[in-house]
Amino acid sequence: MIRIRRARAADLDRVASLFDAYRQFYGCASALGVARRFLSERLRRRESVIFVAERRDDRRIVGFVQLYPGFSSVSARPMVVLNDLYVEPDARRSGAARGLIDAAREHGLRARAAYIELATGRSNAAAQALYESVGYVRDDEFVHYSLPLP
Repeated sequence: MIRIRRARAADLDRVASLFDAYRQFYGCASALGVARRFLSERLRRRESVIFVAERRDDRRIVGFVQLYPGFSSVSARPMVVLNDLYVEPDARRSGAARGLIDAAREHGLRARAAYIELATGRSNAAAQALYESVGYVRDDEFVHYSLPLP
């Protein structure tokens, strides 16, 4: 029912629409132009890898995952940041999210990454349950901080 594949340039408008919905989920105002420009730059500069979940029957893209490369100083190896994962509400429970997570794992293995790191909202229990069901381990050792910049 769902096919996972790497995003192509022709997918940009559809993925941008999903990315805009993802940002709205996390409290941002809709800004489709911002979403499109951001994704276009990441793809053009090869700064991220995006996989899409596509329905086999109508070939409609219903979800995406965006991965960023990183490095682990402690393990002295590459790592992957699973930064964004979104599936349209009407496509949830179709296997799309799990398929996207599996594609991220395969990408990490090909990159010889030490691990894949992700963060999700504390209140996003559905995502937490999904991640834990496929082997992700909650980090209880480190406290993460961020410094907002102007």
